[in-house]
Amino acid sequence: MAMECVASARKAESIGKKFTIKGWVRTRRDSKGGFSFLEINDGSSFGNLQVIANNTLQNYQTDILKIGTGCSVVIEGVIKGSPAKGQETELVADSVQVVGWADPNTYTMQKKGHTFEYLRTQAHLRPRTNTFGAVARVRNQISKSIHDFFQEKGFLYINTPIITPSDCEGAGHMFRVTTLDFLNPKTIAKAEDDFFGKPVFLTVSGQLEGETYACALGKIYTFGPTFRAENSNTSRHLAEFWMVEPEVAFNDLIQNMDLAESFIKRIIRDALNQCGEDMQFFEERIEKGLIQNLELVLNKDFQRISYTEAVEILKNSGQTFEFEVAWGKDLQSEHERYLAEKHFNGPVILYDYPKEIKAFYMRLNDDGKTVRAMDVLVPRIGEIIGGSQREERLEILEARMQGAGLKPEDYWWYLDLRRFGGVPHAGFGLGLERCVQFITGMANIRDVIPYPRTPGSADF
Repeated sequence: MAMECVASARKAESIGKKFTIKGWVRTRRDSKGGFSFLEINDGSSFGNLQVIANNTLQNYQTDILKIGTGCSVVIEGVIKGSPAKGQETELVADSVQVVGWADPNTYTMQKKGHTFEYLRTQAHLRPRTNTFGAVARVRNQISKSIHDFFQEKGFLYINTPIITPSDCEGAGHMFRVTTLDFLNPKTIAKAEDDFFGKPVFLTVSGQLEGETYACALGKIYTFGPTFRAENSNTSRHLAEFWMVEPEVAFNDLIQNMDLAESFIKRIIRDALNQCGEDMQFFEERIEKGLIQNLELVLNKDFQRISYTEAVEILKNSGQTFEFEVAWGKDLQSEHERYLAEKHFNGPVILYDYPKEIKAFYMRLNDDGKTVRAMDVLVPRIGEIIGGSQREERLEILEARMQGAGLKPEDYWWYLDLRRFGGVPHAGFGLGLERCVQFITGMANIRDVIPYPRTPGSADF
């Protein structure tokens, strides 16, 4: 007897085969003909498997007629062709075993429409809904595509520290990690008495540590959790999220752009090819035109313009923006989306940003005013990738650190990469959740991560 999943059972080639399905009941309908229809899902596909349970089954009266939404079951039977519209197969049950009951009076995920806000309060159960099951499968495919893309290109997967003394971005939005009892007013807390003997924090990026391996092994990528203690409650920000950060030795900014473009296209292509049923759901129920917009990014060459050119385009656009457009100011989401959605009607890469609004490690241009930074913008999201060519010149990097209020001696190991066999190198960062938002059309980033962490909220 084959132990199979719902996804396999729903395929025509399974007709005539015996299956054992383990999953959860979405609905039960009873027929006057003396049988019941059960809709079963086990997470392997968007669609359910219809099960026909006849009243001749031994536990039909005692169990099957009491089954409700949320009950877990093990069902054995034979896959038959289905006469019903919209499904190729159904399972005629030989046995139905209820493994776990779900009381309909207290079960919070009954078959009705729930708002996403409500479902965030039920984050432990929301994966059982169509929307969040689809998000989980697409998120999984994106993660697989990330690894496949880099592995196929000869990159090494490197695990960088989650606990670090280094502030990669220089913005100060970091979570302190400590064993000291700061809540006890009688405690005199000294950093040297702490677990690591110094102040340490949850990482905001694995980039700096990743550079050390790129400058020894050539091509690496990191993929792990990062943390930002930024007090922002927008639909685009999380305090905990996942980042993928490739780094390539001997690469410059142009090669970095090429890598980012092919990377984004690979993710889109795989999602459309491998998650067709889920993507169709997002198209129909979450955002009309989603697939067309993704295909636009997939099939278009990414435009490339400087930050200075982008500022001029925005100033001459005739648009009224909430935030002022001026050279030297960071572009806001509304500016980025105008460029990608209206001016270029497609993806665009901006480069050569003012040094004052970018991190200390980005390579200074000859004009002394801009750095070799880049942002990849796509319609609906705005920035989806940020990256740069790194500053490989020791003296300039030290000066940039001091200008950012950082102490070069705290980064002695990072500076050693420039002292000993330094090379030009470049990389970028892609936030997984921002990417999942882009692919699925989900409006709020809190709905594309299993358990969102935001200011004032760390439930579950």
